[in-house]
Amino acid sequence: MEKNDKIPHINLDYFEDLTGNIKNGEKGDVDEVGNRIKQLREERGISIEALSDLTGFEISRLKDIENGQEKPQLGTVMKLSKALDAAVGHLVSGKGNRLYSITRKNERKQISRSTSKTGSQNAYSYMSLAPEVQGRHMEALIVQLEKIDDKEISIHSGEEFVFVLDGVVNLTIGKDTYDLEPGDSGYYLSTTPHFITAKTDKATILAVLYE
Repeated sequence: MEKNDKIPHINLDYFEDLTGNIKNGEKGDVDEVGNRIKQLREERGISIEALSDLTGFEISRLKDIENGQEKPQLGTVMKLSKALDAAVGHLVSGKGNRLYSITRKNERKQISRSTSKTGSQNAYSYMSLAPEVQGRHMEALIVQLEKIDDKEISIHSGEEFVFVLDGVVNLTIGKDTYDLEPGDSGYYLSTTPHFITAKTDKATILAVLYE
């Protein structure tokens, strides 16, 4: 059978209405991750000094995260979830109480925002696609990346898969850097130093995090 190179391997039009613009959450939404971290830390009986020792994060930074002054990036949340012996989804979008989740494209769930380590730039906004599922080990997110220069390398446990929906993404894995366009994807162990940002002003990806 003759291969037709003109036929795309994936129908990108499917994603046209899925991404849109991820707006900032309503007042208070962006602080919920910090609130969950603080609540879980206190439930576990872990002092903020002990959490600092477990993660290597400065106490002042942890206080900023818990108080909503710093909106933590996902790599930071994954480190905190491991230190607190909790699923990353618990911190990102809550525990969930269902065996499955169906998410319609117009049903945006738990919008959150992350900033650079210094808090000087928005890094990305994201929404969870399946926050209702209880005991999940994967977190599926639509992420709108911003173009930032404040590079914060992430190293943590788990695995990550990213699929570019819109814009151009710059992905660094170890010593290698790749520009990914719509339809391109990347899969890597999160223990490998990595960093992702938009190369264009904004870019949208599907990200799946596995613990």
